[in-house]
Amino acid sequence: MKLAEPTDFEILEALEEHGRNTAQNISLLLDKDRSYVNTRLPHLAELELVKRVGPAENSGLYEITDRGRAVLDHRDSYGDSDVDFDAVVERSIRTE
Repeated sequence: MKLAEPTDFEILEALEEHGRNTAQNISLLLDKDRSYVNTRLPHLAELELVKRVGPAENSGLYEITDRGRAVLDHRDSYGDSDVDFDAVVERSIRTE
């Protein structure tokens, strides 16, 4: 899994701490460019770390998934060449 550090982790943390939210609000919380956050959220959704929710499909509202929480739980292992990060995350999800 390819993540943009530290932004992707910061987005996941914002959703974990503040609950479901839009790219605009997340960009304000993180003091990041809104268009950059808008490009990262669909990537995180493809990885099943976040999912789109809301009253309408195009509402732009996202929330963190269990897989996203597992990524945060094992963040210290990300980028370690001796660790298969995807496998660690998958094991974590299966044991919850």
